Order: sequence, then C-alpha cells, then structure tokens
Amino acid sequence: MSLRDRLLVITIERITRTPLIGIPMAPIKLPLSCRPAEGFYDSEVAAPHSWPLRTFLPRGYEPSYPYPLIVFLHGKGSSEEQILRLAPRVSRRNYICIAPRGPHVVGPDREGKITYSWGNDTEEPMFEDYVFRAIEQTCRSYHVHTERIFLAGFREGASLAYRLALQHPDKFGGIISLNGSMPRRGPLLRLQDVRGLKVMIGHGIANSVVPLSLAKQDYRLFYAAGMSVRMTTYPTTHRIHVDMLRDVDQWLQDGISEEYDALP
Repeated sequence: MSLRDRLLVITIERITRTPLIGIPMAPIKLPLSCRPAEGFYDSEVAAPHSWPLRTFLPRGYEPSYPYPLIVFLHGKGSSEEQILRLAPRVSRRNYICIAPRGPHVVGPDREGKITYSWGNDTEEPMFEDYVFRAIEQTCRSYHVHTERIFLAGFREGASLAYRLALQHPDKFGGIISLNGSMPRRGPLLRLQDVRGLKVMIGHGIANSVVPLSLAKQDYRLFYAAGMSVRMTTYPTTHRIHVDMLRDVDQWLQDGISEEYDALP
C-alpha cells in the first residue's frame, strides 16, 4: 500500500472512528487505485477473544460483484496460513476465501512455524461462534453472495465443516471434504433440512490417516438421504492432490451454472 493509500485509510478511520484492520471496508466508496488488491490479508475476530483470520481476495476484486465465499478449515498440524495457500490454486479470480485458526497448539512444523488443531471435540460452541463471526465480518467487509458460502475442510477440518453445515444447513451452500470424514458422534442429519446442501468429497486412495472406507460410508449416507453429493478419489495419501483443487473449482462453478439454468 502506497503512502497516499495509507493516508487515505487513516482519514477514513478518523471519519468513521472505526479501526480498519488490513484493508478498507467494502461499504466505503474508494477510487479504483485504492481498492484492495489480490492477495492475503490478516485481521482479527472477537469470538469472544481476539482470534486470527486470514483472507484471500481474488484478482481484480470488484466490489459490485457478489462473490462466493469459501471458508477453509485446516487439519491437525497445520494453520490458517498454510491452508489458505490453496486458495489461489483453486482459482485466482472466482472466490473470496477465509481461514480461521484452530485454538490448540500442536507444535512447530519442518519450517519451524507453529501449527494448530481444532482438538478432539469439534462440538465446542466456541468454534461455531468463531466461524460464524468470521463469516459475518467478511460479509461486512466485502461483497459476498450470502447463498454461496461453502465450508471446505481438510482432514480434521472436514469434521468441523460437516458438523457446522449439517447443524445449520440454511447458512451454507455446501460442504467440501478433502481427505476428511464425518464426525461419528451425535445425531447430525435432519433430512428435511439438509437435502438442499451440496457435498463434494475428495479422498486419497492410499489415505492411512482417514481411510477411504470412511469417505465411502459418508457418500452412501448422503446419497441415501437424497442429497446432491459427488465423490472423487485421487492417487495420493492424506495429502492434497493438485487435481482436488481443480475439481473444487469445477464443482463450485457447475453448481452456480445449475442455479442459473433453474431460473425462469
């Protein structure tokens, strides 16, 4: 951000008396040169403590266009920074993406960076509050299509994505599970409510952390419930395969096209 842009942000803060974290809020009319650029931005969410939130804005962000929102939920031994590196590999133009951070410290990775986990109990109400506040903050800051909010979970994060979306099906357009599985505790499916949810399952055939059999079991459950579910396997272990990310973009775009085709 140039010195001129920084001065403009400081001026806006004084006028609105609202601190701006990272970039200006979308409702403020800014000249094209001062609009947020493609890239990663860090901010905080009060839920009820200050929790970190990482955001990826697409190339050529246009405030008048309602973007789909992808909420990335990392797995154990990862972080919001690491998981959101996948965002531009899904698409550099099509989505706004955010990633919250699991509250439990796991330890340093090979690069010496601290990694995190959501813990063993994804039913913790604090997690739900954290994710929903992150979504609300993003919707206030940028132009988000509120009927196209998707939860994308990797490994442990997939369990949290399933739980949140299946308990609040009216809040989300769909679930993306990459090398993850459904949580096995508690009643999750309210069939009359969740049939509108779309589910994409991507799983490595040699995944020893989350066996392929669990993903197949999830697929059969959703299919029997009459939900729109797509499952694809990949020649990988528990790691992300590059074709998974390509297929995430294609799955999302197919869903948007179906919505347009259904219009009268």
